[in-house]
Amino acid sequence: MKGLVFERNLARFAASRLMSSFGGSGRGVPVGPLRLTDVDPPELPGTDWHRVRPLLAGICGSDLSTLDGRSSRYFEDVVSFPFVPGHEVVGTLDDTDARVVIEPVLGCVARGVDPPCEACAEGRTGGCERVAFGHLAPGLQIGFCSDTGGGWSAGGLVAHRAQLHPVPDELSDEDAVMVEPTACAVHAAMAARTDTTHTVAVLGAGTLGLCTAAAMAHLWRPGQLLVGARYAHQRRLAEELGADVVVDPDQLVRAVRRSSRSLEASGTLTSGADVVIDCVGSDESLTQALSMVRPRGRVVLVGMPGRVTVDLASLWHREVAVTGAYAYGTEDIGGVARRTFDVAMEVVAAKGLGRLVSARYPLDRFEEALAHAGAAGRRGAVKVVFDLRARDRHRGTRPDTKGSVP
Repeated sequence: MKGLVFERNLARFAASRLMSSFGGSGRGVPVGPLRLTDVDPPELPGTDWHRVRPLLAGICGSDLSTLDGRSSRYFEDVVSFPFVPGHEVVGTLDDTDARVVIEPVLGCVARGVDPPCEACAEGRTGGCERVAFGHLAPGLQIGFCSDTGGGWSAGGLVAHRAQLHPVPDELSDEDAVMVEPTACAVHAAMAARTDTTHTVAVLGAGTLGLCTAAAMAHLWRPGQLLVGARYAHQRRLAEELGADVVVDPDQLVRAVRRSSRSLEASGTLTSGADVVIDCVGSDESLTQALSMVRPRGRVVLVGMPGRVTVDLASLWHREVAVTGAYAYGTEDIGGVARRTFDVAMEVVAAKGLGRLVSARYPLDRFEEALAHAGAAGRRGAVKVVFDLRARDRHRGTRPDTKGSVP
């Protein structure tokens, strides 16, 4: 079966980085270390594991960062080569044909580590301390581990039963493939620690930014939710998903200033937003976040950063808290511990997030797909996915077969 495989090849990695620097994200793929080839289905690591046949598999910003040669070297020891990318996956179980979404983090349970680390024992699987250990090759997630396969393969992947979430019949395949990025957004919304009196600003209106705005509006309904969106379709979607104010990113500081009735000194607002959620993860976005958050406010970093250069004087002087929000696990929702993916499915259904899926490609058009994903904003798109469904299955609807996760 055909699949996309990412190999360790430093020369091709450097070539991809160079090409993407000039042509834009995703444009270095033709010269990079990703290739379409025959892939054997991965072996089942144990009795609690299942084979999953992907239906749709999303292209994530972290995937593009890896393919562009721009991911942080921090990840080198928690990835194993060669690997099949793809961690945003809705698929069917080989043994029951039930639809599932994958919770891709490879924590202690999946790795056979007993007793589990403190984070996994508390349900914070995104913070697992054993992602390079246990009976699996190193890998933060399915899609970055040589033993599990990933969603970008017709040959499928393997997942532990703890990573499988049944898809309700009312969700389409497009809805379901949005559950994983929405779970990241739910986790970020919970990390914001906001309430109904707060002003919240969201930087970035790609997939992660729009999902975060939707999660904030659904879970918290802050006093005011402001979003910086560069393109017209992003601004329209942000408003539909619950944002109160949507402006061009260059105007977001001014909008926060008006909302908070703030003054400005040294390029920083004297007051500002209670919480700023950075869904970009660049030097510019973090600098902007620090310029518009109030003293003793909070910046939540959701977009995956690499090496950044940022002046932290205002963070120190104004006692601002900066917190990362990676992945998911268990959330405290109204005093009740709930799986992030369960909450994410509710947000997807309530906000109709399947509409963010803008383009579907077969695997053999992967170069075109990745270039489209890298330029999604300016091409009027949000989420680009690989479509591995049977040709006779009606696109955009759920499969006829039903079932439950064993």
